[in-house]
Amino acid sequence: MLHYIKGVITETMPGMVCIENNGMGYEVYVPENSRAYLTQDGEIITLYTAMMVREDDVSLYGFTDKESLAMFRLLQTVPGVGAKAAMAILSALPLRELKRAIAFEDVASITRANGVGKKTAQMVVVKLKDKVGTPEDLDVPAGAVQSVTPGSNKDMAISALVALGFSKTEAMTALAGVTDETLTTQEYIKLALRNR
Repeated sequence: MLHYIKGVITETMPGMVCIENNGMGYEVYVPENSRAYLTQDGEIITLYTAMMVREDDVSLYGFTDKESLAMFRLLQTVPGVGAKAAMAILSALPLRELKRAIAFEDVASITRANGVGKKTAQMVVVKLKDKVGTPEDLDVPAGAVQSVTPGSNKDMAISALVALGFSKTEAMTALAGVTDETLTTQEYIKLALRNR
């Protein structure tokens, strides 16, 4: 099992890089938003790897940090999420944003990943919500994860903000510090826009 590869990236392709180590070039799948794509010519980089072995294929998946590798493995514990879906999710959302989306049950943000539907995204939220960390770990104000009463003015404001282009995570974070439950929907929206 390969724990990491250290070398120079000699070629980049969509979703993959070739990293040279001791005269050998290893093809490694990386998230499309990986820092590996930002390396300079001749710069040595370390990719923490997961090797997937199947009957007809051996693939390497690489990440520039151990936390992303851990999330890649964690995502694959969700029924219906294999290596390709996990990589698609990590390509669509930076690690911290993905953790926040799971914490906020922001299914819509997770479905931005190529090939990940609503049911799979819901399963990711259900299975991983207790495993992504506390609000403090995610730099999320504690009030942001409080449940919002369905049909309340705050709930309608969040829906309106999503319609305006916010992700659910962004909308809830913008209203995290608002504890006044007597505000109108419009007042919540104004506060959210000011807090963004």
